[in-house]
Amino acid sequence: MDGILYICPTPIGNLDDITIRTLQVLKQVDLIAAEDTRHTLKLLNHYDIKKPLTSYHEHNTREKGDVLIKELKDGKNIALVSDAGMPGISDPGHDIIKLCIKENIQVIGLPGPSASLLALVISGLNTEKFVFEGFLPSKKGDRKKALEKLKEEKRTIIFYESPHRIKDSVFDIFSVFGNRKASLSRELTKHYEETLRGDLEYLNLVLEERDLKGEMILVIEGSEEIIVEYDIEKELNYFINLGLSSKDAIKAVVDKTGLNKNEVYKESLKQK
Repeated sequence: MDGILYICPTPIGNLDDITIRTLQVLKQVDLIAAEDTRHTLKLLNHYDIKKPLTSYHEHNTREKGDVLIKELKDGKNIALVSDAGMPGISDPGHDIIKLCIKENIQVIGLPGPSASLLALVISGLNTEKFVFEGFLPSKKGDRKKALEKLKEEKRTIIFYESPHRIKDSVFDIFSVFGNRKASLSRELTKHYEETLRGDLEYLNLVLEERDLKGEMILVIEGSEEIIVEYDIEKELNYFINLGLSSKDAIKAVVDKTGLNKNEVYKESLKQK
């Protein structure tokens, strides 16, 4: 008889944020497949759980997936865990889940922590309809193209971002989307947990002044079908104060507002 693959969410920071049921499953399974065995070992040691560990990450999904399927076919029960949160969300967990479904192996998911949903709930933005976009592309050109496709999205948008790209990403979101309500959460459930709420203009200014650490979750309000009147002089001064040249500031204002480039250029000449 085939074994069962258990999808086990793990704490996103605070080790106390784990369900009793998840702990029971981790104690009972034959094998734990972890994104990073060293990281998971800290959690297991904290709860005095002694079980065999095997690595399952984005670089070995194909070969290790076949190994895990064989183990399941041999009747072993396996717990799948990620470094933090719900396996299968922005990690390779979905690959082994699809393999199990293809092989008619039972998959049981356990409820638990999710950084994206927590950030959404505490953002204060609309939670009735939302879309999770994961990580934006790392290259600026690809990122701007992805954002252009999302510009008219009316649902609240959730992004993950790394600390070394957060400044550029927020700037690009502001340039493409215009100024919208937004929140930025970092270090959720940890000692230095912080959520900044306001708008994209405010987040840009904060990121200019502070070097924020930790994994980031951005929550952005959806587009609104309203006509916005822009103060071109104010918009130009904003981008110039961020350190952009006059040429780049003009481009940024055009990208943000959708105004005619010549109109913005004429206003920049007046300022000179």
